[in-house]
Amino acid sequence: MSTIPQLSAAELRRAAEVQTRIEALQAELAAVLGGTPTPVAASAAPAKAGRPKGRLSSAGRAKIIAASKAYWAERKAGAEPVAAKSPAKKKRVMSAAGRARLAKIAKARWAKVKASGKSKL
Repeated sequence: MSTIPQLSAAELRRAAEVQTRIEALQAELAAVLGGTPTPVAASAAPAKAGRPKGRLSSAGRAKIIAASKAYWAERKAGAEPVAAKSPAKKKRVMSAAGRARLAKIAKARWAKVKASGKSKL
């Protein structure tokens, strides 16, 4: 059985004709049996069942909000106070001698690279 998007226009027209014949025959059968006709679409797809969506009254909503506020007030009252942040560590500073030593090493490295004829490490 092919899906609807793959059907040609003629096939869709033919399917519609068959559908109307089925509905007419169901109506005739219902008349013979003394019942009410049931459309094919209704019997194929069951109605959405379930409980209706609940709506909350403004009074109910106010009670929930009050209970939530009381809950969090109780939690905050029983909680330990947050300790103040410790001062940030001082940024480490390199001594002038250490900086000079690293500069000397870098210059030696670059001299070696340039001596070999490269422009990159």
